[in-house]
Order: sequence, then C-alpha cells, then structure tokens
Amino acid sequence: MKGKRYAMLAMALVMLFAGALAGCGGKENTVKIGEVTRSVFYAPQYVALEKGFFEEEGLKVELQTTAGGDKTMTALLSGAIDVALVGAETSIYVYQQGAEDPVINFAQLTQTDGTFLVSREAAPGFDWNDLKGSVFLGQRKGGMPQMAGEFTLKKHGIDPHSDLELIQNIEFANIAAAFASGTGQYVQLFEPQASIFEREGKGHVIASFGTESGRLPYTVYMTKQSYIAQNKELVQKFANAIQKAQTWVQEHSPEETAKTIAPYFKDTDQEILASSVKRYLEQGSYAESPRLEEAAWNNLLDVMESAGELKQRVELGELADNSFAESAGK
Repeated sequence: MKGKRYAMLAMALVMLFAGALAGCGGKENTVKIGEVTRSVFYAPQYVALEKGFFEEEGLKVELQTTAGGDKTMTALLSGAIDVALVGAETSIYVYQQGAEDPVINFAQLTQTDGTFLVSREAAPGFDWNDLKGSVFLGQRKGGMPQMAGEFTLKKHGIDPHSDLELIQNIEFANIAAAFASGTGQYVQLFEPQASIFEREGKGHVIASFGTESGRLPYTVYMTKQSYIAQNKELVQKFANAIQKAQTWVQEHSPEETAKTIAPYFKDTDQEILASSVKRYLEQGSYAESPRLEEAAWNNLLDVMESAGELKQRVELGELADNSFAESAGK
C-alpha cells in the first residue's frame, strides 16, 4: 500500500513538473506589446495579428495601448511590457539620461511622420506662409509629431514660436475634439481623424507633414538591451512576423487592408479606413522592411536637433540592432 502511495505521489509530481514546464514554455513565447496609441498608421501590426503571422512564428502576442510616449517608455523600463511600439526618439531620450540598460530599436514599422495639416476653412492654392499670424493647434513638446511639424515649418521659413500662436497644452487624445469645438485655425492630425473631419465638413487636409519632413524611423519596435540578450530567438521571430505583415500590406489593396484591420477600429467606417490606408501607402509611410536606415536616422537627429531636444548626436549602431530585420528580409 505504501509503495502504491509513493508511486501515485511520484506520478503527481511528474505531472505537476511537466505542467509547470509547459506553462513556462508558453510564457517564454508570449510577448507583451505596448503601442503608444491605436492608429491606422500602424496597420501592418494589426495585419500581423489578424493574419496569424505571429502565431506562425510560434509567438503569442498580448497588445495593449499605453497612451503616450512617456507612459509607453515607463511601461517598458519597468517590465510591464516586453516590447514598445513608439517613436525612435524615446530611445534617444533614455540614452541621454545615461541608462545602464539602453533601449534598442530592432524593427521599424513606419518610416515617415503620420500627421496631416488640416485647415478649418477650405484653402485652395494653399501656401505655407498662410500660417503666419494664425492659431495653430500643435502636438506635445518633444514628441515626434510636434518636432516633425516644427521641422517642416522652419523649412518653409516659419518660426513656430514667433510667427504663429502655437497651442501645445492639450493632451494628445483631446486634440481632435479641441479643434472640432473651435480651437485653432489649423491642426496637425493623424488618420483616420483627418479624413473623418473632411467627411464631416469640420476641416480640410491641405498638406502632409510626412511628405514634407522626409524619411524618419518614426514608429519602431524597441526593447531593453538585456531583453534582446536573453531572447534573441524570440526577437527574431517577432521581426519575421512584422516583415511578413509589411509585405502583405504592400501587396494588397487599401480595401483589403482596411477589412483586415477593421476589428481594431470598430467605430470607424470602412471607406474611411480604406482611404486612410491609401493615403499612407501613397506617401510611403508604411515601411517595406523592418530595417532602420542610416539616412533616415540622421534625419531624425536633424529634426530633434532643430527642436532643441538633442544633447548629442548618437550613431545608429548605438541604439539599433538591424540583424533581426536583415535576417527577416532573407
């Protein structure tokens, strides 16, 4: 009887140990992503999720919206998320603070600014000088939308802090509502909000900051250097899934992409989704490869320097690891 009890106990321990191993294995293949906002601008990410590209690589992805660059980076540094989808400038800010465990960019998702200049009134024959003396509803200081916006204005001979009234004290999530309620003559908006305002007659898209500011590693997947060191195979699989999704978006129509990402934008009309995707495709906002390009990185440094947010220039190799993107491309 005693031998039987021991045998049963041993079997129970084996099963418990096996279950623990299985649970650990599942956890090891789980990646928690924090996206800085929910946006059509990130369409390839939602395609990767909906088309099962992460699953094909053996990964389970948990996506959460962390609402803002500061919150996203805090979540990454604290370990609340494994990977952040946020502007590459945040990795530079962390580096400038002397982080012992720097944040490394390993896969680019978008390669231009994603905002558009929206005018309250129709502006046929628009000229950038029309902004002088106007009230401009801008973005958060130090964030990529605002820096790219200021970079563009300066390129056209406009000082954003003296040639117009620049409003920057409104939270990102409330900017569209503020404009709709009457604040500002011009505003900087992402899609699909820009197209929604056009349809509703609340604004008119008159220029693209993405086109004007040039190629930038605008939104990038990044993680801590220590995480990469401990999870190289996982990071490679992640980059593979993103490459598959980027290729899929380039090879399919805006309507097909809109249909695929619709579950992430349940309150947005399909036609608006499709027109937003089309607009981003036409200006080359969706990166065709997760690889970060040196010229685009240097342009980012120029944009940050122009905004007074760069303490010193940082080489691409210091804060980016392109090995995963290059392997994914093969």
